Amino acid sequence: MTKVLTIDDELIIRMSCERALSSVGYEVKTASGGKEGIGILEKERFNLVLLDLKMPDVDGIEVLKLIRVKWPDTKVIIITGYGTDQTAEETIKHGAHYLLEKPFTPDKLLSAINETLRL
Repeated sequence: MTKVLTIDDELIIRMSCERALSSVGYEVKTASGGKEGIGILEKERFNLVLLDLKMPDVDGIEVLKLIRVKWPDTKVIIITGYGTDQTAEETIKHGAHYLLEKPFTPDKLLSAINETLRL
């Protein structure tokens, strides 16, 4: 079973992702910030992380860098409400596989995940 961790400080995003992904068979866990997400990653493996770019405790880029070093096989989709060309370049440079802009539909989320997992 494909395991997905959603790290986002917005409860509605975590709930939406969990609902959409669970309904099609993904095993989903959520974290409300970077520190909590890192703690979960330390304890178990995930195929994919949905990672918010802007969080109050630890910036998404910092979490992304850590994931690339400690769990290089884990794919990462950055989710953000602040998407720009510069943001996209920076996240790809640090190893993100996809940049998904908020707000997004369940179909868009599933499409991004399917594309990322095929890489």
